[in-house]
Amino acid sequence: MPDLRRKALSNLSFDDLRSETLNCTRCALAETRTQVVFGTGAPNAQLMFVGEAPGEQEDLSGEPFVGRAGKLLTRCIEEVGLTRADVYITNVLKCRPPGNRNPLLVEIEACRPHLNAQLDLIRPAVIVTLGNFATRLLLSTKEGITKLRGIEVPFGEYGAVLIPMLHPAAVLRNGGTALAQTRSDFVLAKRALGRIGTVPR
Repeated sequence: MPDLRRKALSNLSFDDLRSETLNCTRCALAETRTQVVFGTGAPNAQLMFVGEAPGEQEDLSGEPFVGRAGKLLTRCIEEVGLTRADVYITNVLKCRPPGNRNPLLVEIEACRPHLNAQLDLIRPAVIVTLGNFATRLLLSTKEGITKLRGIEVPFGEYGAVLIPMLHPAAVLRNGGTALAQTRSDFVLAKRALGRIGTVPR
Protein backbone atom coordinates (compact mmCIF):
# COMPACT_ATOMS: atom_id res chain seq x y z
CA MET A 1 0.00 0.00 0.00
CA PRO A 2 2.75 2.60 0.80
CA ASP A 3 4.32 1.96 -2.64
CA LEU A 4 0.96 2.51 -4.34
CA ARG A 5 0.46 5.72 -2.39
CA ARG A 6 3.97 6.89 -3.26
CA LYS A 7 3.26 6.35 -6.94
CA ALA A 8 -0.03 8.22 -6.68
CA LEU A 9 1.51 11.16 -4.84
CA SER A 10 4.52 11.29 -7.17
CA ASN A 11 2.14 11.66 -10.11
CA LEU A 12 0.83 14.92 -8.66
CA SER A 13 2.33 18.30 -9.47
CA PHE A 14 4.51 19.74 -6.71
CA ASP A 15 1.78 22.26 -5.76
CA ASP A 16 -0.84 19.51 -5.65
CA LEU A 17 1.43 17.35 -3.49
CA ARG A 18 1.82 20.27 -1.11
CA SER A 19 -1.97 20.75 -0.97
CA GLU A 20 -2.51 17.03 -0.40
CA THR A 21 0.05 16.98 2.41
CA LEU A 22 -1.36 20.09 4.10
CA ASN A 23 -4.70 18.31 4.40
CA CYS A 24 -3.33 14.94 5.52
CA THR A 25 -5.15 13.08 8.32
CA ARG A 26 -3.37 9.71 7.99
CA CYS A 27 -2.16 9.60 11.59
CA ALA A 28 -3.11 10.94 15.02
CA LEU A 29 -0.73 13.91 14.72
CA ALA A 30 -3.41 15.58 12.59
CA GLU A 31 -5.40 16.03 15.81
CA THR A 32 -2.64 17.79 17.77
CA ARG A 33 -0.75 19.84 15.17
CA THR A 34 -1.24 23.55 14.65
CA GLN A 35 -0.40 23.14 10.97
CA VAL A 36 1.43 20.86 8.58
CA VAL A 37 5.06 21.77 7.87
CA PHE A 38 5.50 20.67 4.28
CA GLY A 39 8.93 22.14 3.46
CA THR A 40 10.53 25.26 2.04
CA GLY A 41 12.95 26.17 -0.71
CA ALA A 42 13.35 25.60 -4.42
CA PRO A 43 11.20 22.74 -5.78
CA ASN A 44 13.96 22.06 -8.32
CA ALA A 45 16.80 22.25 -5.78
CA GLN A 46 19.87 20.10 -6.34
CA LEU A 47 20.58 19.99 -2.58
CA MET A 48 17.88 18.75 -0.19
CA PHE A 49 17.94 18.51 3.60
CA VAL A 50 15.74 16.04 5.47
CA GLY A 51 15.33 16.42 9.23
CA GLU A 52 13.29 14.58 11.82
CA ALA A 53 10.08 16.46 12.62
CA PRO A 54 8.80 19.99 13.24
CA GLY A 55 9.29 21.49 16.69
CA GLU A 56 7.13 24.04 18.47
CA GLN A 57 8.28 27.06 16.46
CA GLU A 58 7.99 25.16 13.18
CA ASP A 59 4.48 24.03 14.10
CA LEU A 60 3.50 27.65 14.71
CA SER A 61 5.19 29.13 11.64
CA GLY A 62 4.55 26.33 9.14
CA GLU A 63 8.21 26.33 8.07
CA PRO A 64 10.96 23.80 8.92
CA PHE A 65 14.06 24.71 10.92
CA VAL A 66 13.19 28.22 12.09
CA GLY A 67 14.37 27.97 15.73
CA ARG A 68 17.94 27.94 17.08
CA ALA A 69 18.77 24.74 15.20
CA GLY A 70 17.38 26.30 12.04
CA LYS A 71 19.57 29.37 12.42
CA LEU A 72 22.61 27.13 12.71
CA LEU A 73 21.53 25.21 9.62
CA THR A 74 21.10 28.48 7.72
CA ARG A 75 24.55 29.66 8.78
CA CYS A 76 26.18 26.41 7.65
CA ILE A 77 24.38 26.61 4.29
CA GLU A 78 25.61 30.17 3.82
CA GLU A 79 29.18 29.25 4.79
CA VAL A 80 29.40 27.07 1.65
CA GLY A 81 28.11 29.87 -0.57
CA LEU A 82 24.43 28.95 -0.76
CA THR A 83 21.21 30.31 0.69
CA ARG A 84 18.04 28.65 1.97
CA ALA A 85 16.38 29.73 -1.28
CA ASP A 86 18.88 27.58 -3.22
CA VAL A 87 18.10 24.35 -1.36
CA TYR A 88 15.04 22.44 -0.20
CA ILE A 89 14.42 21.71 3.49
CA THR A 90 11.87 19.29 4.89
CA ASN A 91 11.40 16.62 7.56
CA VAL A 92 10.49 12.95 7.80
CA LEU A 93 7.33 13.94 9.70
CA LYS A 94 5.31 16.89 8.50
CA CYS A 95 3.50 17.37 11.83
CA ARG A 96 4.93 18.07 15.28
CA PRO A 97 4.88 15.17 17.76
CA PRO A 98 3.41 16.38 21.07
CA GLY A 99 6.08 17.64 23.42
CA ASN A 100 8.70 17.17 20.68
CA ARG A 101 8.87 13.45 21.51
CA ASN A 102 10.52 11.06 19.08
CA PRO A 103 8.48 10.05 16.03
CA LEU A 104 6.56 6.78 16.32
CA LEU A 105 6.93 4.06 13.70
CA VAL A 106 3.25 4.36 12.74
CA GLU A 107 3.72 8.11 12.17
CA ILE A 108 6.85 7.59 10.07
CA GLU A 109 5.11 5.01 7.90
CA ALA A 110 2.05 7.23 7.47
CA CYS A 111 4.18 10.21 6.44
CA ARG A 112 6.81 8.40 4.40
CA PRO A 113 4.87 8.51 1.09
CA HIS A 114 4.85 12.32 1.30
CA LEU A 115 8.64 12.46 1.76
CA ASN A 116 9.20 9.87 -0.96
CA ALA A 117 7.04 11.90 -3.35
CA GLN A 118 9.02 15.05 -2.52
CA LEU A 119 12.22 13.20 -3.37
CA ASP A 120 10.71 11.86 -6.60
CA LEU A 121 9.52 15.29 -7.72
CA ILE A 122 12.50 17.39 -6.63
CA ARG A 123 15.12 14.79 -7.68
CA PRO A 124 18.00 16.44 -5.80
CA ALA A 125 21.56 15.52 -6.73
CA VAL A 126 22.60 15.53 -3.07
CA ILE A 127 20.39 14.57 -0.14
CA VAL A 128 21.58 15.46 3.36
CA THR A 129 19.92 13.59 6.21
CA LEU A 130 20.04 15.43 9.52
CA GLY A 131 20.18 13.08 12.49
CA ASN A 132 19.22 9.49 13.19
CA PHE A 133 15.61 9.28 12.07
CA ALA A 134 16.06 10.61 8.55
CA THR A 135 19.33 8.71 8.06
CA ARG A 136 17.98 5.37 9.25
CA LEU A 137 14.80 5.74 7.22
CA LEU A 138 16.38 6.66 3.90
CA LEU A 139 19.33 4.27 4.21
CA SER A 140 17.23 1.44 5.71
CA THR A 141 19.80 0.97 8.47
CA LYS A 142 19.94 0.69 12.25
CA GLU A 143 23.37 2.32 12.47
CA GLY A 144 23.55 5.58 14.39
CA ILE A 145 24.44 8.95 12.93
CA THR A 146 27.77 9.17 14.80
CA LYS A 147 29.02 6.17 12.79
CA LEU A 148 27.49 7.23 9.48
CA ARG A 149 28.12 10.97 9.35
CA GLY A 150 30.69 12.18 6.87
CA ILE A 151 30.21 9.38 4.35
CA GLU A 152 28.73 9.59 0.85
CA VAL A 153 26.26 6.90 -0.22
CA PRO A 154 24.75 6.39 -3.71
CA PHE A 155 20.99 6.98 -3.51
CA GLY A 156 18.10 6.34 -5.85
CA GLU A 157 18.08 5.35 -9.49
CA TYR A 158 19.23 8.63 -11.03
CA GLY A 159 22.76 9.13 -9.70
CA ALA A 160 22.10 11.06 -6.48
CA VAL A 161 24.17 10.70 -3.32
CA LEU A 162 23.13 10.83 0.31
CA ILE A 163 25.32 12.38 3.01
CA PRO A 164 24.33 11.85 6.67
CA MET A 165 25.03 14.73 9.05
CA LEU A 166 24.47 15.44 12.72
CA HIS A 167 21.17 17.14 13.49
CA PRO A 168 21.73 20.86 14.13
CA ALA A 169 20.04 20.53 17.54
CA ALA A 170 22.64 17.91 18.51
CA VAL A 171 25.40 20.21 17.28
CA LEU A 172 24.07 22.98 19.52
CA ARG A 173 24.04 20.61 22.50
CA ASN A 174 27.52 19.20 21.90
CA GLY A 175 29.41 22.27 20.72
CA GLY A 176 32.97 22.46 19.35
CA THR A 177 33.81 19.05 17.90
CA ALA A 178 30.29 18.48 16.58
CA LEU A 179 30.29 21.89 14.91
CA ALA A 180 33.66 21.22 13.28
CA GLN A 181 32.38 17.85 12.00
CA THR A 182 29.27 19.49 10.58
CA ARG A 183 31.24 22.20 8.80
CA SER A 184 33.44 19.49 7.29
CA ASP A 185 30.35 17.56 6.18
CA PHE A 186 28.92 20.68 4.52
CA VAL A 187 32.11 21.03 2.50
CA LEU A 188 31.71 17.37 1.48
CA ALA A 189 28.14 18.08 0.36
CA LYS A 190 29.20 21.15 -1.63
CA ARG A 191 31.95 19.18 -3.36
CA ALA A 192 29.52 16.37 -4.20
CA LEU A 193 27.12 18.94 -5.61
CA GLY A 194 29.84 20.39 -7.82
CA ARG A 195 30.95 16.97 -8.98
CA ILE A 196 27.50 15.61 -9.81
CA GLY A 197 25.97 18.77 -11.21
CA THR A 198 22.40 18.51 -12.38
CA VAL A 199 20.78 15.07 -12.30
CA PRO A 200 18.42 13.91 -15.10
CA ARG A 201 14.80 14.94 -14.58
